[in-house]
Amino acid sequence: MNGYFDHNATTPMHPAAREAWLRASERHWHNPSSLYRDAGMASQQLESARERLGTLIGAEAERIVFTSGATESNNALFATLPLDAHVIISAIEHPSVHEAARGRNVVELPVNTDGVVEPDTLRSHLSTHRPALVSVMAANNESGALQPWQELAALCREQGVLFHTDAAQWLGKLDSADLGICDYITGSAHKFGGGKGCGFLVLPQEDSRLGFIRGGPQEHGRRAGTENYPAVEAMVTALETFTPRLSEVAKTQSSLREAFIASLRARFDSLRVISESAPRLWNTVLMVMPEHDNLKWLTRLSRRGFSISTGSACSSGKEGSSVVVTALGADAAELRRVVRISSGWDSTAEDWQALAAAFFEVHEELNRGGRPQ
Repeated sequence: MNGYFDHNATTPMHPAAREAWLRASERHWHNPSSLYRDAGMASQQLESARERLGTLIGAEAERIVFTSGATESNNALFATLPLDAHVIISAIEHPSVHEAARGRNVVELPVNTDGVVEPDTLRSHLSTHRPALVSVMAANNESGALQPWQELAALCREQGVLFHTDAAQWLGKLDSADLGICDYITGSAHKFGGGKGCGFLVLPQEDSRLGFIRGGPQEHGRRAGTENYPAVEAMVTALETFTPRLSEVAKTQSSLREAFIASLRARFDSLRVISESAPRLWNTVLMVMPEHDNLKWLTRLSRRGFSISTGSACSSGKEGSSVVVTALGADAAELRRVVRISSGWDSTAEDWQALAAAFFEVHEELNRGGRPQ
């Protein structure tokens, strides 16, 4: 039984990615910026990985800058904007976008009752404002709600406005071949079976900004520091491994997820599932439990071998930490009852059923005053 249901926070490294990392570390551990033969081979492998990633996301390789992850990429993007820049972000962005945008002239796009940004809302803003950047994530990390980033990108293109999408949760779960239509894309390897500390930023081809990390010529002068080719190879290999399976996995896991929700609803009449009517990631359930604080649910499920979260891992531990549920106008009591379930590519029916059974056991324990039998 696999009780890990927090894949939106991080994922285990896929075996194929681990093998790719080991192979790259053994054969091509040299500094790709050095001038001797072995270093040149490492550089060639790095550029090959860049090309392969570009093919997977529909972006020219020259646009891709390798970074330590989406948080660095999001911060780097906003750090290059003037402090007086007018930017538009959604109300449900990851903290690495929301905080990075702080200090600029920020307009937050509200979401509808399903936690989704509506294109008409952006269209209305663009009719009266000309922002330097619009940033809306591709898929929400808490609710799993899919945002209409293709339509939003098209609207921005019509108005000559640059568009960014944080694709950290989309990558490896849904087809990424069209992401390249966005001007800026950010992603993290560890969200889809790669290693931690590796990610990327996609820029427009005409973007000539240099040196968001200075001190060397790496990444075409955009990010100094010795490139971590083995981590890049592992990231690209993971995405290549999952991409052919996406349709099959989405069908299987969404069915298991819905069965899990039905099972809990049979026990908890007033269970609330956030963004239930919206298209969602196949692995994600964000729930407001009818009673008991989420930390009580989390700790008791953890004792039984199940890992879930109370919302975004980057906000966990904060009172009322769910960005999405806050944006939907929840009160403080509801915020304290939010839990997030996020399965993996190979979670089984038995895993989901065992999790539901554990919820029922914990409920009985909490109703007895928290005393295990």
